[in-house]
Amino acid sequence: MPSTSPSTTAATAPVRPGQVAPEPATTSPHAYDAGLLLLRLALGLTMAAHGSQKLFGWFGGGGIDGTGQFFTMSGYPAGDAMAVVAGLTETLGGLALAAGLLTPLAAAAIVGTMVNAIAVTWGGGFFAPKGSEYELLLTAGAAALALTGPGRYAVDRFLPVLRSHRLAYGASAVVVGLVTAGVILLLRK
Repeated sequence: MPSTSPSTTAATAPVRPGQVAPEPATTSPHAYDAGLLLLRLALGLTMAAHGSQKLFGWFGGGGIDGTGQFFTMSGYPAGDAMAVVAGLTETLGGLALAAGLLTPLAAAAIVGTMVNAIAVTWGGGFFAPKGSEYELLLTAGAAALALTGPGRYAVDRFLPVLRSHRLAYGASAVVVGLVTAGVILLLRK
């Protein structure tokens, strides 16, 4: 039975005699946007929580001192400075992603940070707790949001330049995140 709500209908092939006409495919345009909102909130708030662990020691985190020591042990120079950079990137990038504010750049910040996290956990196999499955999933989610855009329920909708998301914005942002991650990894011993 056809839906009376607003929907998008896919084109159907002509029906030959003796065939039953297929039901038209319908999707709610709001379902797509609600799904993107849920993904942005889950990913963005998770990253913001991780950043606050690094910056403030919240949620059982090490704060700048503890995180700085971890970065130093992991081969990064100036561990405390790297802790501040990672903490700010995760916190601000996560909050911006959750709000849908400058989504391609927020996603790029998370991609860059998570590529470095993958490099640190890479030798531990794939599965948690020592593997990199979690970091890989966060990276893929952020890259996907950069490429698709934030959806209709986002602050970007009110910014003229980002109102109509372009694949080129997202792809460029992912490249920026990867290049930045590569530069930071070159500093690692």
